[in-house]
Parts: sequence; structure tokens; C-alpha cells
Amino acid sequence: MAWKYKLLVVANVTGSSPELIQALKERAAKDTCAFTLLIPATGGGTGGREAATGRLETALELIRAEGLEIEGRVGDADPVAAVSDVWDPGEFDEAIVSTLPTGSSKWLAIDLPHRVEKMTGVQVTHVVAQPPKEEAKAEHVPEPERYGVLSPFAALVPKARRAASRALGR
Repeated sequence: MAWKYKLLVVANVTGSSPELIQALKERAAKDTCAFTLLIPATGGGTGGREAATGRLETALELIRAEGLEIEGRVGDADPVAAVSDVWDPGEFDEAIVSTLPTGSSKWLAIDLPHRVEKMTGVQVTHVVAQPPKEEAKAEHVPEPERYGVLSPFAALVPKARRAASRALGR
């Protein structure tokens, strides 16, 4: 059996980012690798774990579609505690931490890549990924009421009365 490097990958909203997937593909091209994706919960309670589980499933599907061997775990809401809970020096050889860019990353504010490196004693690769783009939703905006020169006084008329006036055509 050939040696296989095992890497712990720590990500949150960047777990399914093209930047992270590309970094995993590049790492796998160097040596035979297996990855474990750790996504911290998005806060306390079952809602935070469910949100993280949804992101984890999406990321695992995308990464496996690239032919990479990966498993996943949802961890503690604190990323340092999450890494501490799953880190086993007998299981992992390296770590990858994926964050948002400086300025929008809470993980960079706490210096997570260096903290993981100090805590684990292994090489940590830092991947900076862009935030996922939100789908634009088109919504019809109703035409504003027009009162002509009396517009400044429209706020004084109760809303129900304005609706009734409109319905009567006044």
C-alpha cells in the first residue's frame, strides 16, 4: 500500500469556493492525498449545525466531482476549538485553512492560519477565497403614490385613507 498524505481542511463559507477546490487539486497532483473538510458550526444550537451541514454537503459534492477523496465533519462554532477537537497527529500530516480576504475575514482577525500551525505543529497552507456571490433576485417595485404639489403633506394622511382614496379614484 502506497503512502497517502492526509490533510485537514478548515473552511466555512469558502468550503465550496473555486480557489479552495483549485488548491486541493494542486496539492493532490503533488502526492496521493485524502482530505477531511472541517466546517465549524455557524453558532450555537441546532440551527448553526444544520447550516454548517448544508454547506458541508455542498462542498463535499463539488470537491468529489473533481475526483478528490474527501470526507467531512461539522465542528464547534469556534474554529480554534473545532480544530483542537478533531486534530490527531497520527491521522493528519498537513492542514489547509481557507478564509475570506483580509477585511471581511473574522478568521484572519484572530490569525487562525498561524494559530492552527502552532497548535498542530504541521505545515499550514492558507487559501484566500472570494465570498460566494449571492443570486440577484428581481422584484417588482410598486409605483409610488403621486400627490403633485401636496406631496410634502402625504405623510400626514393615514395609510388606510390613502388606499381608500386610490381605490375610489380620488
